[in-house]
Amino acid sequence: MSTILHELVSAARELVASGLVTGAGGNVSARAGDVLYVSPSGYSLADAGPDDYARVSVASGEVAPGSRRPSSEVLMHLYLYRARPDVAAVLHAHPRKTIALTAAGHDLRPIFPDYHVYLGAEVPHLDYVTVTTEALARAVEQALRPAHRRGVVLRNHGALTVGASVKEALFRAQAIEEQADIQWCALQVGTPRYLTAEECAELDALASEAYRRELLARMRSDA
Repeated sequence: MSTILHELVSAARELVASGLVTGAGGNVSARAGDVLYVSPSGYSLADAGPDDYARVSVASGEVAPGSRRPSSEVLMHLYLYRARPDVAAVLHAHPRKTIALTAAGHDLRPIFPDYHVYLGAEVPHLDYVTVTTEALARAVEQALRPAHRRGVVLRNHGALTVGASVKEALFRAQAIEEQADIQWCALQVGTPRYLTAEECAELDALASEAYRRELLARMRSDA
């Protein structure tokens, strides 16, 4: 059994423990060569074990014989892997504060350094597209096609992050909701003070932050 699959199962359960998905919501995947391991349709991420994850060919989209039915959002994952050879993991969650803020017309903007460090300067915010459709898969693919983009917010739906490792994608997913939570709180008590472009550029220039990013990207396992 692939080590990266076990890391994916662990990350999926951490999404549940963090409150970023509930019930059978959300879906996760990781790539090992041409094989895509993706969470099974209808299963809670808390309950699905390694043997429950579907195996899908990245190139053809064909489901391996004997596999469970893959997530209904599998097209979103396939399109991303085909467009982004640098991506090894994709996590799609339904973070409450992120959904609430962005459905109310707010865009997430960096208030604290970690959001910018993990997500970068560009986090697209897509207007609602019907879930599980090819239209949504294509919209997400186009939003994340540029290699410097690491996550996307889906209004009235959730958020999706990518990474060169499962851990990197997980940290990015958690950073999105942490930013939303902080921004929500700031809006309750006053006018938030966001980090400026210059301050974000200074973060990018810090050797300590470059090391942190590189370390997360390297936290990938042999398939």
